[in-house]
Amino acid sequence: MLDDTSRRNFLKSAGVALTAAPAVVPALGADKKLNIAWIGTGTRGNYLMQRFFAVPANKEEVDVVAVCDAYKGYIARSRDLIQSNGGKPPKTYEDYRQLLADPSIDAVVIATPEHLHYPMFMAAIKAGKNVYVEKPLAHTIEEGAEMVKAWQKSGKVVQVGTQNRSNTLYQKAKEMIAQGMIGDIHYVRAYWYRNSLDTDPAWRYVIPPDASTDNTAWDRFQEGVKNKRAFDKQRFYQWRLYWDYSGGISTDLLVHQTDITNYVCGKTVPLSCAASGGIYRWTQDDRDVPDTFSALYEYPDKFHINYSSYFGNDHYGYGENFMGNEGTIEVLNRQVLNFYPETFRGKAPEKIKARQEVHIELPGNDHKAVEAHIRNFVEAVQGKTKVIADPIIGQQAAVGGHMATLSYRNNKKIYWDDKTQKYRFS
Repeated sequence: MLDDTSRRNFLKSAGVALTAAPAVVPALGADKKLNIAWIGTGTRGNYLMQRFFAVPANKEEVDVVAVCDAYKGYIARSRDLIQSNGGKPPKTYEDYRQLLADPSIDAVVIATPEHLHYPMFMAAIKAGKNVYVEKPLAHTIEEGAEMVKAWQKSGKVVQVGTQNRSNTLYQKAKEMIAQGMIGDIHYVRAYWYRNSLDTDPAWRYVIPPDASTDNTAWDRFQEGVKNKRAFDKQRFYQWRLYWDYSGGISTDLLVHQTDITNYVCGKTVPLSCAASGGIYRWTQDDRDVPDTFSALYEYPDKFHINYSSYFGNDHYGYGENFMGNEGTIEVLNRQVLNFYPETFRGKAPEKIKARQEVHIELPGNDHKAVEAHIRNFVEAVQGKTKVIADPIIGQQAAVGGHMATLSYRNNKKIYWDDKTQKYRFS
């Protein structure tokens, strides 16, 4: 269960009423199809649209009526995807504000680079749209706080794209921990390891051969960026590698795993974080963000997360080890769950010895989780349920990620005050 005190403290400090936005909004009408639009149809946006169309109910109940992107090639691809799934040709936009001005659009998916989440979200809420926004919620802690405040005042449905919460294996892990299967838990080890050939550096996504200022709206990409630059294909198409647009490992990878630890173990935000790392593997290009990263978190009630990521070896892959005093639950690659009771070197008490190992493998479950997360958003907009990852939860997840980035970039341990929603360095 989430820490309600921490949630109330967040709302107080953000200057909004403790009466939250409606948990379930009024239904839009049993026979009315939803009109949804995509803002951002690049790699992630295209994937989300594929997963959206993989659910038959979405095709029956929702029309994708508009798409927006700063690269014309991505717009064309998304238009083809919509029509190949039985949809009508969508309206297309380069300027998201023009899309938001359409009163027939009920909801938008924002799947753009991290630094654009804030202006696009705020404009969408002002326009009266329901929003699915990719993680991290925002590029900074301060932007995220403003977004939560705007959402609370709007009464709109907002889902943050931390889709692990919709993964059945993590839901099972949460249930098993609540049942006492691993006893008291004070320690979680989380990791995400990757590797690639020297000819395919990490996060160096393929740049479209035709990319140019004629089909790439560079000025729109630079919205809100302090350090304006001349057109740069690498920064546009490989934006995760630069601090101006991304928090790197912290907000692209780590945030998923601290968030799901919060969910599984009933936590919210850490007390402190100490992070370190650097560019150890991919040293031959101009990237800003580290490819080697570790972060140590302390939470209230004697709880610790040990996080690590390295882009030079993928043997251990992706996973979380929930390590209780009486057993361990590990979720690996979002598709495997294992439970092992502690043996106490052959002296385990009978109640622990009686617990049987559990092994569950669900290939493709990571895709199913994304589909379930999007479906949860659709049903929430229809008034049938409430979202599993609202902006308060999204901000709590983002705070952990931003703390790691700030600790690393300042080479100092960072502390979070949950009452004031402020951080300080040691």
